Amino acid sequence: MTPSWDELGKIDPKALWEARLQAHHAVQWVARAAGANSAAMPGDTQSNLGWNRDQGALVSHELRGRSQTLRVGLAITTMSLIVLRDTTAVIDRFALDGKRHADAGEWLDRILAAAGLALAGGATLAYAIPAHPVGDGAAYASGTQRGEFAVLADWFACADEVLGAIQGSLPQGAASPVRCWPHHFDIATLWTLGEGDVQTAPSVGIGMCPGDVHFAQPYFYVTPWPRPAPEKLPPLPPPGDWHTSEFVGAVLGGDAIIALPDRAVRTRQFLDAAVNVARRLVAPRPVKR
Repeated sequence: MTPSWDELGKIDPKALWEARLQAHHAVQWVARAAGANSAAMPGDTQSNLGWNRDQGALVSHELRGRSQTLRVGLAITTMSLIVLRDTTAVIDRFALDGKRHADAGEWLDRILAAAGLALAGGATLAYAIPAHPVGDGAAYASGTQRGEFAVLADWFACADEVLGAIQGSLPQGAASPVRCWPHHFDIATLWTLGEGDVQTAPSVGIGMCPGDVHFAQPYFYVTPWPRPAPEKLPPLPPPGDWHTSEFVGAVLGGDAIIALPDRAVRTRQFLDAAVNVARRLVAPRPVKR
C-alpha cells in the first residue's frame, strides 16, 4: 500500500482503539512464529517486524525450515495472517474476522509444520500485552471496522515512510533499521550516539506508537536516553510537547497531526527538530553527520 497522509484524517485517531487492540493480539502469532524459529538475540530483535509496503503488512524476518524458507505477517487492512515466500509471494492467508485466536494458531501451525519449522503454538511470550476479549477466546470482529483497520494500516505505512527517511539521513550504521516491536506494537529506529550497550549508550529513539496506556491514539515520539530531568527540557515547536510520566519524550499526537496542513512535511519537520533537541540533551558534543 502507498502511504497516504491525507487518509489519516478519515477517522478520528481516538476511534482506532478497538482496531489497535485486535491487531496487537493478532500480530503475536507472527511474533510467536519468529520466536519459535529464530535464535535469541539481544532485545528480542529476532521477533521484530518490518513493514511490507506491497502487502500492507507487518512481516517477520526469514524463518528457515527444513523444506522451505518463509515469512509470516499480519496484513492490517484486511486483518489477515499471511505467509510469504521471499518478500512478495503470498502462499496462504487466514482472514481473522469471525475466527478465534486459537483457530489462527492451528492454521499457522499446519503451514509451519509442512515447511519443517517449529510450531508457533508452542512458543511463549516473555511479555504481557493489553487485555482484549480475543485473548480470552472471543472471535475477532474486524468486518464491522474495515475503515478503522484501513486507517490504522495507513498510520504504519506513513510512519515507515517518514522514519525510513530520517533513518537514512543519519550517519551510516548509527541508526537501527525501522522495525515494529510486537510487545509495545510501536515502529521505530534507534540512533545510538556513543559507546556501550542499549542500557548505557546515549541514544535517541524515533518512532510511532498506534496508541497505548499513555495516549488513546497514534502518536509520534522522540525519546532521549539517558532520560533528562524534566526541568532541563527546552521548548518544542508546536503542536508537539514533552511527555514526562514513565518515559520522557517529545510527542506529536494523532489529533494534532490531522489538524496540520501538509501533514507529511510538518510531521517530518517536528521530528527533525525534536531529534536535534534530544541529541543535544544526551550528547552535547557535536555528532558527525
